[in-house]
Amino acid sequence: MSKIIAPSILSADFAHLGRDIEMINQSKADWFHVDVMDGVFVPNISFGFPVMKSLKQLAKKTLDVHLMIVQPERFIQDFADAGANVLTVHIEASTHLHRTLQQIKAAGMKAGVALNPHTSIHSLLDVIEDIDLVCLMSVNPGFGGQKFIPQTLKKTEALKNEITRLGCATLIEIDGGVSLQNAGDLFKAGADVLVAGNTVFSSENPSQTITDLLNCSK
Repeated sequence: MSKIIAPSILSADFAHLGRDIEMINQSKADWFHVDVMDGVFVPNISFGFPVMKSLKQLAKKTLDVHLMIVQPERFIQDFADAGANVLTVHIEASTHLHRTLQQIKAAGMKAGVALNPHTSIHSLLDVIEDIDLVCLMSVNPGFGGQKFIPQTLKKTEALKNEITRLGCATLIEIDGGVSLQNAGDLFKAGADVLVAGNTVFSSENPSQTITDLLNCSK
């Protein structure tokens, strides 16, 4: 499949959120990436259902929702109702991961699993066939603007090899520190989806930067 750029709404200008959403609608990005933080699983709080519902009204593309919260299973149906198309939970926050994945799919969404930088890919191989997307955190979750962790490249390659070996269709998403300098290497290592926050929204021409990131896959 073609590669995907997913701009992170967390890095948008919330005083002009409608403008930034429309920029993504008109750009070559295929997904909106929505980070939901609870201040417990990660040391930060972002936004919840009111912003999600407003986003759904304006966004014309896939809503890729990344839950950085404890007990994510409590809110699966709520996020489906709020418009999420892909719902990603952290393996570190999901005691009964297989059950949670089934609940996400039963609610009509694609099921994703995120791994923190210290978490091995082997922790999810027993359920990889039930996972639509694996989100490899390439920074420690909770804050934007962090430096990319280089080890993520080897981790991406290893995960891609396992997905190929098992014959799965699972996508690999990279979240954190993605830039024009490392996007090409990440795509080459096997990434399918790149989440980009500061790189997009701090540029003088965000839409062109999205195109440039996508061109790194060629």
